[in-house]
Amino acid sequence: MPVTVLIPTVLQKLTDGRDEIQTSGQTIQGVLDGLRTTHTALVDRITTPEGGLKPFLNVFVNGDDIRFADDVRTSVNDGDEISIVPSIAGG
Repeated sequence: MPVTVLIPTVLQKLTDGRDEIQTSGQTIQGVLDGLRTTHTALVDRITTPEGGLKPFLNVFVNGDDIRFADDVRTSVNDGDEISIVPSIAGG
């Protein structure tokens, strides 16, 4: 069973309108690498040229923020749910 990546509405234009994508990987980086083969524009939008996640973007694995784990090296398992959440800023 693969992992499920939940795509926020603002990024769904980069996934042909899909709100979730099934993929595989052993880490968040592995998931991103897998997504790059099918949804290059999405991965380009959420990552830096160096491969890290862009600032003001939050990623959660089963509700746990990867910034407090191992960031893109955070392990994932079959059946996990990965949420991509753009930060909201304003005043």
